[in-house]
Amino acid sequence: MSLVNKKGVVVRHIDRADRDMVAQFAQFGVATAHEAQQRQGLLDVRIKPIQQGVTIAGSAVTVLVSPGDNWMFHVAVEQCQPGDVLLVAPTSDCHDGFFGDLLATSLKDRGVVALVGDIGIRDSQTLRDMQFPVWSRAVHAQGTVKATIGSVNVPVICAGQLVNPGDIIVADDDGVVVIPRADAAQVMHAAQQRVANEESKRVRLASGELGLDIYQMREHLAEKGLRYVESLDELAKASS
Repeated sequence: MSLVNKKGVVVRHIDRADRDMVAQFAQFGVATAHEAQQRQGLLDVRIKPIQQGVTIAGSAVTVLVSPGDNWMFHVAVEQCQPGDVLLVAPTSDCHDGFFGDLLATSLKDRGVVALVGDIGIRDSQTLRDMQFPVWSRAVHAQGTVKATIGSVNVPVICAGQLVNPGDIIVADDDGVVVIPRADAAQVMHAAQQRVANEESKRVRLASGELGLDIYQMREHLAEKGLRYVESLDELAKASS
């Protein structure tokens, strides 16, 4: 039986990646982490930050909720540890304001670094004032109820991506990416190489070299038929 989106379960103990490794992913950011794992794991564009200029990385505590019902948030708080990201997936599309400043206060006390969810949130200005980062589908004042159980720390599908509890979540102004915990060391190595390569190119570009030459584009552009003319008059004569 598949455990993805399984309801009615709380898994108390999950494996998490090394904290120092997780922290380093925050230095890389989403774009680098995404490219380093062969452009996989990116949550849908609908998941956006409510703040700007914040980059986080943490281990996923997953929460499966029913539409318009935030009961499982309160269950999930107890399972959180410092450095975690609460990642929330609903069983069907919804935009209700599942999360606000009171739940954020509780999570912040547990050391949770952020909320990521394919859901609506509210109290957005207060959350920014609290400096509690959130990436969500919507900001919407519609309230929720507490009537239907879901699950905590089971595999979920969130904004188009499979997320297992303990996977690494990286989020910044560009979006959110999921790095499977089992692949973390390999992706870390690839990200380090990518950063070093980009820094080398940055130095060359700043010194006046052109991307055309650094990336050896000229020959390939010529093969595609790109040609240069000195003026529009020359182009007109060549076309007549």
